Amino acid sequence: MRKPARIVRRICIALWLTLPLGCLSAYLYDPSAFSANSIAALLRNFENGVWAIYILLSVFRGFTLLPSTPLVIAGTILFPSQPLMVLSVSMTGILLSSTMIYYFSEFLGFDDYFEDHKPELSHKIKYYLEHPMGFFFVSGWAFFPFVPTDLVCYLAGTTRMHFGKFIVAVAVGEAVLCMTYIYLGGSILDSWNWRI
Repeated sequence: MRKPARIVRRICIALWLTLPLGCLSAYLYDPSAFSANSIAALLRNFENGVWAIYILLSVFRGFTLLPSTPLVIAGTILFPSQPLMVLSVSMTGILLSSTMIYYFSEFLGFDDYFEDHKPELSHKIKYYLEHPMGFFFVSGWAFFPFVPTDLVCYLAGTTRMHFGKFIVAVAVGEAVLCMTYIYLGGSILDSWNWRI
């Protein structure tokens, strides 16, 4: 790789590391700022462009390694009468974010790094992701709310898992999770507001 390309890659890695570390620091300083209610309150300030900002946050959230859950629930709070739109925007954001992360991991050279420094681990992860059960592994990971889906996106990109298989698996897992949040969460919010 040429020197200018290495410099650009190092700058991108530094920026990428700064973003999650900054978000983690902000979260540790004030966890309530990352709640669904706080996100919804912040988005309400942008009356005219709320959908555009919501879409942008959904797409670029993946680079922060923050979970999509508060953002999806914030959408449910903001747009209680438009669950299908919230689902569409959330899924579009998640799939675009997952795609960017998948290719970004290759651009940053994670695949070369693991191939050079940890070839056994790289081949083992690739074997599991490319195995017929790999689809269910990625789908289950995407569905499980307590682990960041973005991490499996980095792994899939690093090991060069077949992109079509990867993105469909993420879509299946995340669609089930988002529908649960939006439809079940919406009914819980409705009953809570009704009692108040």
